[in-house]
Amino acid sequence: MAGFSQRRGTVVLLFLCLVAALGWGVWRYGLAQALGQVAARGQADLALASDRLVTGLQRYRSVAVLLADHPALQALHGGGSRITADRLLLASADRTGAMTAVYADRRGQVLASAHEEVPHDLVAQPWFHRALDGALGVGHGIDDVFGKRTFYYATPSFGPSGAVRGVVVILVDVELLERVWRGSRPAVLFSDETGEVFITNRSELLFWRVESSGLVGPEGAVTQVSRRVGDYEIWRQKISAYVPEDALHLVQPLPVIDLVGEALIDAGPARRVAGLQAAVVVALCLFFGSLLFLAMERRRALALVNVRLEARVRERTVELEATNTALRHEVSEREEAEAALRRAQADLVQAGKLSALGQMSAGISHELNQPLMAIQQFAENGRAFLLRDRSDRAGENLDRIADMAARAARIIRNLRAFARNESEPMGRVDLCAVIDTVIELTQTRLRDDGVLLEWTRPAGPVFVKGGEVRLGQVFVNLINNAADAMSGQDDKRIVIELHDAVPLTVQVRDTGPGIADPEKVFEPFYSTKQVGDGMGLGLSISYGLVQSFGGNIRGTNTGEGAMFTVELERWEDSGEGGFAPGADAPPPRYLEPEETRSARR
Repeated sequence: MAGFSQRRGTVVLLFLCLVAALGWGVWRYGLAQALGQVAARGQADLALASDRLVTGLQRYRSVAVLLADHPALQALHGGGSRITADRLLLASADRTGAMTAVYADRRGQVLASAHEEVPHDLVAQPWFHRALDGALGVGHGIDDVFGKRTFYYATPSFGPSGAVRGVVVILVDVELLERVWRGSRPAVLFSDETGEVFITNRSELLFWRVESSGLVGPEGAVTQVSRRVGDYEIWRQKISAYVPEDALHLVQPLPVIDLVGEALIDAGPARRVAGLQAAVVVALCLFFGSLLFLAMERRRALALVNVRLEARVRERTVELEATNTALRHEVSEREEAEAALRRAQADLVQAGKLSALGQMSAGISHELNQPLMAIQQFAENGRAFLLRDRSDRAGENLDRIADMAARAARIIRNLRAFARNESEPMGRVDLCAVIDTVIELTQTRLRDDGVLLEWTRPAGPVFVKGGEVRLGQVFVNLINNAADAMSGQDDKRIVIELHDAVPLTVQVRDTGPGIADPEKVFEPFYSTKQVGDGMGLGLSISYGLVQSFGGNIRGTNTGEGAMFTVELERWEDSGEGGFAPGADAPPPRYLEPEETRSARR
């Protein structure tokens, strides 16, 4: 009897060890899975915070680039009025919220400024030297004049000979950018190449340093210990009540502003989910182990065993009900997170559209300036003909004025249609009209870059399912990407072809170097451009838009360049739309490069 009791105790002990090992394994696996979900949501939050910071800083970069060629600043090198230049810089600083704006010559001497206070010793700044070399200078630090955390943009101003003769410097108050998202979740910090935290939504983390040994405070004490769980890095620290003590550490480089974005995501929910899963498994194992153990007991103890078993079943039932309630809450939270992610994706679509408009703004301004100058000239000619009683010639000038006004109105109408945030459901869209509008919006940029565009337009309209503005954004992204890919080449040509087949397809071909990795071209943040020329979201946004129309988009190499094929569903109602292969179609439409037009004139 003693031997049986000893063997029974050994079996029970071994069983408990196995259950403990299984529970530990389930906890580790559940923690890794839960951390993966937390990391996915945290990476999206970090990407949104990084995009918000970069977008906020990019507007000051655009202002600096636009001011560099302003006539009022150029005139300072020929004895122009400094008062006019000061007023220009002050108005630009007030409208954009910049700390101040300065225009200096190559020696660092300030020729004009928005305020009386100006930065000291500009020549000693590396970002000023970069602007003198003809590139955009970017820097950050604590300004010795204003005593604030400052972000600097320095843009070169070129003279008639092509040499840099001045630099426009925009100073941005970093604290103004932080106000709109200070205290929001999660805790986000942006550090420079030395690891020092320069921008964050938690003021208590400012000027701390991120080192391999940990997060080092201003006094030099390490306040956290990091360890790895699978592929994830967990930080345990006690900084403040607003920074999670048990945090998942995520990193995203931001080379466009020379900073590194980092986020501290609360890992407590992941641990609770993993613990709950391990507890359920251990409870079930103990439950069935207890049944087996009770089956070995003598029959005389059956009644007592049944009473105990019923009590345990009731206890486990209560625990399972609590577990189910917790799981339902978790499902509800995940659904809310998915809804927030969809809203963020919609904001990214609109941000990509506004980014494309920013790239085309200079060209559109040039296109509007031409008809306006022509209207002025025809108006003066018409007045001169009326004074000479040449009413017939005056009428011709009035007709030309009307044509120029209609042309300007059409450009503005297309620009407003492309910029609006379309929220209507899918409907019937004339694909030919959409492509015509996209060509008109991008023609100035293509002409200035020397790109020849060929578009063989069908004789009649072709109706497809989609949204007019969203479909236009897809082709704007494809044309702009093709033009960027052919930069620096002699032969620059884009061909757009519409094929009436099943499904209906539109092909956009270029003569660039082709696609380096066709399998990754539609992934978010994948880009082969130089740092600062794009974030790699254009094709990803286009892929999502075409998928929402029920179509498909793919990219391939043709041997002579890249080709993107957009498949769309035809609009089927009363038989309208489409074009017959044998029908008379207008000749191909060509967009001439700027040098060809100049030679003909």
